[in-house]
Amino acid sequence: MSDCGCEFEVTNDAQKKVLYWLLAINATMFFLEFGVGWIAQSTALVADSLDMLADAIVYGIGLYAVGRAAKDKANAALASGYFQLAICILMAVDIGRRIVFGSEPVSVLMMGMGSVALVANLTCLALIHKHRDGEVHMRASWIFSANDAIANLGVIVSGVLVWWLNVRWPDVAIGCVIVAVVLRGAISILREAKAELREIAKPACCGSGCH
Repeated sequence: MSDCGCEFEVTNDAQKKVLYWLLAINATMFFLEFGVGWIAQSTALVADSLDMLADAIVYGIGLYAVGRAAKDKANAALASGYFQLAICILMAVDIGRRIVFGSEPVSVLMMGMGSVALVANLTCLALIHKHRDGEVHMRASWIFSANDAIANLGVIVSGVLVWWLNVRWPDVAIGCVIVAVVLRGAISILREAKAELREIAKPACCGSGCH
């Protein structure tokens, strides 16, 4: 039975189930959080919603990678990292726009939506927990979900500070922090994916040495 490939198929099925759930949760939260963030004029919420969009794309790429060769999985993780970098640029543009033109963030909506997003991402972390030390595309998913939970806490804190201080700058500051967190995660997975691709590209060795 050990040679029939059954264990490999079970692993693939388990990965697919987890990634489908992660994709559904993040896609739903993107639309919900972006809408609330736009209404609330919140830099932090809009940045966090774009992070959700990036993650939904990441999980879609992860689904493509399940069951494929190691090189395909590493390339999928690489693509995920580049998508995260692209989202960072969009976040930075929105933050710059709000700094220049101003905004009046609604603290209650920020705290409420941030809490909902935190619950969603903690659910994602629970779903992917057992795969966090697995193949590179699954490790990428774990890193992005963990970063999201950190970002959600930041949104909640910024909402509290906006309410307490009655100024918009905590919202802008947390939006910048979210960009930094996403950027760090993107760089981390890009390095890991590139390292794995280099390892895969190494020539095979036999008893007399490499040729």
